[in-house]
Amino acid sequence: MNLNPDKFLNQLFQTAVDAAHPQYTLNKYLPEDTTGRCLVIGAGKAAASMAQALEQSWKGELTGTVVTRYEHGAYCKKIEVIEASHPVPDDAGLNFSKKVIELTRNLNEDDQVIVLLSGGGSSLLSLPAEAISLEDKQHITRALLKSGAPISEVNCVRKHLSAIKGGRLAKACYPARVTTFAISDVPGDDPSSIASGPTVIDPTSSKDALDILQKYDIIPPAAVFNWLNNPKSETVKADEPSLEKCDYHLIATPQDSLEAAAKLAKEQGITPLILGDLEGESRDVASVHAGIARQIHKHGQPAKMPCLLLSGGETTVTVKGNGRGGRNAEFLLALADNLKGHPGIYALAADTDGIDGTEDNAGCLMTPDTYQAAKGLGLDSGKYLENNDGYGFFKKLDSLIITGPTRTNVNDFRAILILDN
Repeated sequence: MNLNPDKFLNQLFQTAVDAAHPQYTLNKYLPEDTTGRCLVIGAGKAAASMAQALEQSWKGELTGTVVTRYEHGAYCKKIEVIEASHPVPDDAGLNFSKKVIELTRNLNEDDQVIVLLSGGGSSLLSLPAEAISLEDKQHITRALLKSGAPISEVNCVRKHLSAIKGGRLAKACYPARVTTFAISDVPGDDPSSIASGPTVIDPTSSKDALDILQKYDIIPPAAVFNWLNNPKSETVKADEPSLEKCDYHLIATPQDSLEAAAKLAKEQGITPLILGDLEGESRDVASVHAGIARQIHKHGQPAKMPCLLLSGGETTVTVKGNGRGGRNAEFLLALADNLKGHPGIYALAADTDGIDGTEDNAGCLMTPDTYQAAKGLGLDSGKYLENNDGYGFFKKLDSLIITGPTRTNVNDFRAILILDN
């Protein structure tokens, strides 16, 4: 097979990103009649590109505002684009959220609101609930991000500390009609978890939020503890009448990206195995992937070579060291440490938003030569893993993948290529 593994893995990643970009996905979900007037509200890493795609297709009057992560903006003629901090909220996100609440005042039943949501919206929609300060939310967010809690638990807490998430935005827009277009970045594509579900009912409770903080030994500020024990902290439930005027459309999912990559693999004569969108500690997920890859290479099970393992979702990292690196760098470092230069196995792990955690890389690339090349430079993969320093490890090997912001986000993309060589 005449295949450049590194080039092919990068091709797969770009294919996965393109499959989730609103430029290619939003238009087919819009109504036939787009001549009406509507207010646009958006939040997430893809919010600006979603607004841009909407402007290109909408024939009627558009006004409104969206917020995205710093450096993830896109040019819009009619819709204001604001940039704010992610994953820890800041004043820019707070001021945006206040503006959104003002825009929803005095809407009537003839008004139409389009809400554009994508991953990252939880921290960007940062208006705290009453009696809670932005500093309180920042403290809790940092603690949760270091704890290794899965995104579903992080967002459960975020919703109950918010004045806008957990269905509250839809409630604020009532009696206007609300249509949400969302790009999923969460395992299972649960609308109540995407951007913490500002326009849908929330099945979790304030008690759940308290239990999560206790589970990870996070001691909340007194204001947070008191608020979560207040009945007013409950999110919007199924009996809320305002939700009857809301529609919700997923315009891109992790599965779409995995299937696009699988299609490309088939065209190259490579058997793809889609493992799904996964959660769990990055290094544990890496260990499982390594085991499957070795079984394929040695025994041709559960598929013959050449074979491609594909997975997405959002892993977590329980931070104990002082190194740099997001969950994809951690995954790939753990994979390299586990495989120890096993022949015929190549891998890429990257975040489809172009930013792995808070670093400047999307992810990293691993080859059968990675482990020995590292040893030659005096790099101990086990020690780097202990220090959560995947970024530092792969930077010294010149194996970082740097794309810049992609302006979409269906979370992690992992591709492991197993060849008979």
